[in-house]
Formats: sequence, structure tokens, C-alpha cells
Amino acid sequence: MKSIGRICLPVLAGLLLSGAAIADAAPEDEVLEIVNRLIETVVDPQEDRRGESGISLDTAAGRLMAYRKVQCSTLDGKESFFWWTGIAYGHVAGQADLRLFRVEGINVRRCATVEDPERGKGFRLITREILVYQDPVTGEMLDTWDNPYTGKTVEVVHVANDPVNQPAQFPLRRDGSEFQMPMVTQGNDWWWTAAVPLFYNNPLAGDYQKYVGGTYHATEMFNFKGKLDDLLDADSDSAGTFVGWVRLAQWLPWMEMGSRTGKMYFHAGGSKVGDYENVPADFRTVIEEHFPLYRHAPPLDDDRPNETSWTYFKKVVDARED
Repeated sequence: MKSIGRICLPVLAGLLLSGAAIADAAPEDEVLEIVNRLIETVVDPQEDRRGESGISLDTAAGRLMAYRKVQCSTLDGKESFFWWTGIAYGHVAGQADLRLFRVEGINVRRCATVEDPERGKGFRLITREILVYQDPVTGEMLDTWDNPYTGKTVEVVHVANDPVNQPAQFPLRRDGSEFQMPMVTQGNDWWWTAAVPLFYNNPLAGDYQKYVGGTYHATEMFNFKGKLDDLLDADSDSAGTFVGWVRLAQWLPWMEMGSRTGKMYFHAGGSKVGDYENVPADFRTVIEEHFPLYRHAPPLDDDRPNETSWTYFKKVVDARED
């Protein structure tokens, strides 16, 4: 087994998968700070890491090209979909964990080439995403949910984050070091893991969180896997990718848990399915009936601030009160 470089990047811009890390992480400078803090590069210069068609993991430009194939497409503007499904659980010390609901979601994305005179030719990732909460038995999309901890019936607010964009990546980082591909290989398989601890001001809390608490605190954990020959094939514009996602987090705000102790964990898996037609048919129906905007990614020139599940919830609540 050869380790050919590790760096903990928020790889799926706020899953949620993509958004969970970046969407929930807030400003671009904070995202880049997290990335830089978690860099741990291990490179074996003796290993041959060049694909037969020319993509080489021995150069920063080659690693960035491979990373772009995982994230989206090497063709500017071409859309790609990630799809995932899983379960959300509740955890309270001294009690058995509860299976609360299923989750299912997509992230639709496209990439745009950007150039920097000092850092080289890179790309920017532009995405939006949804995560739907479903009945744990039937899988039906929930409108309301019977909270087993409080006995109350609450209105469900699904995740609809638009946009969830990632800062531009270049062959050279801001500090002048080379971009590294966070990967381990064995035979024709590649994979990487990324853990992203999150701790920042909660958009639903007040201005004095430093003193009285209420800070948003969560951790996102990702596993990515694919085939090396596919990744290094310069004749293909995209690479097949399987993804696993775990999130440890506070209670969702719409659950109306208040100050009750406990936490949630999400466990999900999915893949880069490519075209919209490869999203499961029943979930395409959900998109078309409830989230038609998410049939396509934002435009390449999208420069809006990122949305998170918490900032979106705040908008929903504020609109109710108006």
C-alpha cells in the first residue's frame, strides 16, 4: 500500500456531503484556515503515479486535475450530481439511541476554470444541494414529525442550500506550497478520508455566544473511493466516486429540542451518479415536485454567499413571523 499525499479538504462543498463541511463552515477565509490547519502531506517520490493517458499525481497540476475529476468535470459548465441516502439517529446519555428518520439528498455542481498569474490554472466549484428527511419506515418525505423526546409534533424544515460553493483551488496554495491529493492507493483502488471539526458562531444565537454559549459545534467525516485507472484517464472528463458520510452534531433546530442534552449522528453513503437521469427515479420526483430549482447547478459566475442548513432555517422562521 502506498500513501501518495494526504490533506483534509472540505471535499463536497456543505452535505451535507458537499455542503456539510463548507456550507456549514461559513466564510471563505475560515474554510481555507481549516484546510491549512489540517494539512498532513506524505509523498513517496519513488512511486510511479502517472496514468497511461497522461494525468500524473507527481505534479501539482496533475493532482489538481485528478481532484477536479472527482469533484465535477474537467469541462467547464458540465453538471454532475452526487446522490446519497442514510439514517439519522438521536443519542442521549443513559438511553438507547433512537432511529429518528431517513435522509436522502443530492448535490448538483459544475466547475469553472480560473487562472491566477502566480498560482496557475485552477478551478472553482459551484453547487447547490438538498437533504430531505423521510419516515424511517416508509421512506416518505416528512411534512411533520412526532418528536419522541418531547412528545410534540413539529413542522419539518428540509435542507435547501443555495449556493454551496467552494473557494478556487490552484496548483499552488496561498503560502506557495503545492496542492496535494489526499489519497491512499492499493492496486487499482484509491481512497481518502477527511474529518472536518466545526466550531463557530451559531446564526440562530445572539451576539454573546463567547460568554453564554450556544456556539455551533459539529464534526463532518467523509470517505471517498474510486478506481485509479479511471481517475488518471486523461481522455475522460470525470471520475466515478463512492462516498461515505458521518455527521456528529447538535439537535436540528426544527426539532424544537431547546436546551435538552444529547446529540445526533448521521450515517449515509452514495456516489457521484453523473447525469440527472441517474438520480433514483423516486427522488427525481421529489426534486421536480418540491425543489425544481435543484434540477440544475447555479451559473458559473455565481458569487453569492453560501447558504447553510442553519441560515436557511433562520430565513424560514423569520418568514413565518413576518
